[in-house]
Amino acid sequence: MTVQIAAAPRPHATVRRLLRQAALVPGLAAVLLAMAPAAHAADLLDEVKARGTLRIACEGTYPPFNFKNEKGELTGFDVDIGKAIAAKLGVKPEFTTTEWSAILAGLQAGKYDVIVNQVAATDERRQTFDFSSPYVISYPQLIVRANETRKLDTAADLKGKKVGVGQGSNFAKLAQGIAGVEVRTYPGAPEYLQDLATGRIDAAINDSLLIPYLKAKTRLPVKAGAAIGKPESNAIPFRKGNPKFQAAIDKALDDLKKDGTYAKISTQWFERDVSQPLAGGQ
Repeated sequence: MTVQIAAAPRPHATVRRLLRQAALVPGLAAVLLAMAPAAHAADLLDEVKARGTLRIACEGTYPPFNFKNEKGELTGFDVDIGKAIAAKLGVKPEFTTTEWSAILAGLQAGKYDVIVNQVAATDERRQTFDFSSPYVISYPQLIVRANETRKLDTAADLKGKKVGVGQGSNFAKLAQGIAGVEVRTYPGAPEYLQDLATGRIDAAINDSLLIPYLKAKTRLPVKAGAAIGKPESNAIPFRKGNPKFQAAIDKALDDLKKDGTYAKISTQWFERDVSQPLAGGQ
């Protein structure tokens, strides 16, 4: 004797039928919808793994962090760190270059997964993005012309001076907070360094780690000025709500430090471990 077992109603069909019936009962449909299983958005880590690539944004014009070499290849400290992180995640790096003035908006719009470009993890930015653990500790520093003889040792010395900074950067915010300074914003470092060299502005503010590279590798007639502001931590931003991705990025950075990869990359570009502050906080 064959016994036929009735198939259990499919959950989605049952929900649809109940919703049709509930249309006759005010408020019941809303209750049933609330009881239905919610669809969970995939964590960014799942997307990256499925895609097989980590989409990384940087300026591409910010040596020694990220820039094009003589062969037109993207290189630099941040590029090497980005490649190493992607390797730890088991995916390939996919780089996108964009001006600093648009880079954070591009991340918010989902054009890439992370920015590896010396982004200071400020409280203001944390309202919009999540950040990795810090991977660089640096401080803002004045850049002046090589033949500068005026006293520009403190923020007060900048009163009445024209100071160049990157648009939307933490350096721009720092300059705007100095009384009496005429702040001029630019798409990125190359533009304001050129104006500094030609005398259109009196000084610029950028990362202290940039200055030794400028002195050693470029012919720009500029030099390091005084340290200005407090040491800050630079980290890797990404869109909020991706806890698995955040844990994976932090683990990758931690593993790079433990296995010596980070120190090797850092020493290649800066002759020291830039994840640690200099003696005396600078």
